[in-house]
Amino acid sequence: MKIAVYPGSFDPITFGHIDIIERAVTLFDKVIVTVSQNFEKTPWFTAAERCEMIKDSVSGLANCEVDHFKGLLVDYVSRMHGTAIIRGLRALSDFEFEFKMALMNRSLAEDITTVFMMPHARYTHVSSSLVREVAGLGGDVSMLVPDHVARMLKKKLA
Repeated sequence: MKIAVYPGSFDPITFGHIDIIERAVTLFDKVIVTVSQNFEKTPWFTAAERCEMIKDSVSGLANCEVDHFKGLLVDYVSRMHGTAIIRGLRALSDFEFEFKMALMNRSLAEDITTVFMMPHARYTHVSSSLVREVAGLGGDVSMLVPDHVARMLKKKLA
C-alpha cells in the first residue's frame, strides 16, 4: 500500500490545500493529512480545531485520514508506514524552502520521497496567513475556504 503524508499547519485549511488533497488521493492508496507543529508560527486554531476543519473538508474522500503530530516529520511518516511526503508549491518563492526541507528529510530517511504538487492556478495566491489577514480585517473569505471554515473564522474573531 502506498501511503503519503501531507503535513502542514492548515491554520486554516484553504481551497488550495483541498485541491492538492483531492489530487493526491488519486495517486496514493492512502493520504494522511496531518497538522504539524511549526515553532515559527502562532496558530489561531488549536490542533483539534484544525483537524476538525480538515475532516469536514475531506469527508467525501474514502482514502484520506486526518491526524496531528509533534516531532520530526520523517519519524511520523515512518510510524505511519508512509513512502511519500506531499508538499504544495504555490510560487517559485516556495521552492527554495521546500527544496531544502526535502533534502533534509531525504538525508534523515532515504526511503521517504518528497512529492511536490501545485494547486490549481486560481489558488496560487491563497495562503492560510492571507486568509487570516483578510478575515481579521472583516473581508469576505468565502472564495478562499469552505463555508464551515469561514464560519469558524468568524466565530474565532467574535
